[in-house]
Amino acid sequence: MTVNHGFHATMTAQPGRGDEVVTLLLEAPSLPHPDCVVFLVGRSAGNPDVVHVTEGWTSREAHGAFFGSEPAQAFVAALQALLTGESGYSDEVPVGGKAAF
Repeated sequence: MTVNHGFHATMTAQPGRGDEVVTLLLEAPSLPHPDCVVFLVGRSAGNPDVVHVTEGWTSREAHGAFFGSEPAQAFVAALQALLTGESGYSDEVPVGGKAAF
């Protein structure tokens, strides 16, 4: 499947809540979505409350339609409750690589 839209996000959990953010992200409703073809979660090695997400979608429209849905809005609200400050976003289109867990 081709990735035509993506982004990289960096967010900071409230102090000591990085594990909760990671758990919530790894249970995200986008993971089984067929148009979400890349969803990687990582953490800062120096600060476990800083969490990174890289997403790749088949299209900008598919991403927008999904995040306009009720399950996605509930997910975002739950995630926001665990975060502090502004999250950083940059556009990114994953083009390849490897992930093995």
